[in-house]
Amino acid sequence: MNIPAGLRYTKTHEWVKVEGATGTVGITDFAQHELGDIVFVEAPRPGDAVTAGAQMGTVESVKAVSELNSPVTGTVAETNEALADHPEYLNQDPYGGGWIVKVSLADPSQAAGLMNAEAYAKYVAESVH
Repeated sequence: MNIPAGLRYTKTHEWVKVEGATGTVGITDFAQHELGDIVFVEAPRPGDAVTAGAQMGTVESVKAVSELNSPVTGTVAETNEALADHPEYLNQDPYGGGWIVKVSLADPSQAAGLMNAEAYAKYVAESVH
């Protein structure tokens, strides 16, 4: 399982990469494996407010529809438009081309309260067993 260092992770299997006052958000490799083939992504639109820990959209796979929760609080600056036609990018490249939204962060330090790669790896290992 791929868990890149340098990102922050939630217990609901989202990740955020903070660069300055912007956070890029997606779902983890673990999440996409659990979901199976992703067929649709409902994401917030630019200008929408998102709140850490609150639902901001859904990810639909052949197995289920899952909540997409925001790891951070802020305003959506950009949505990955490619996912409308290619939701499978979440399966193929969850940390790259499969990013979901970019958020203008209300408080860039907020992400420091999320799990780092090592803590997330331990969390996943414990939740699987």
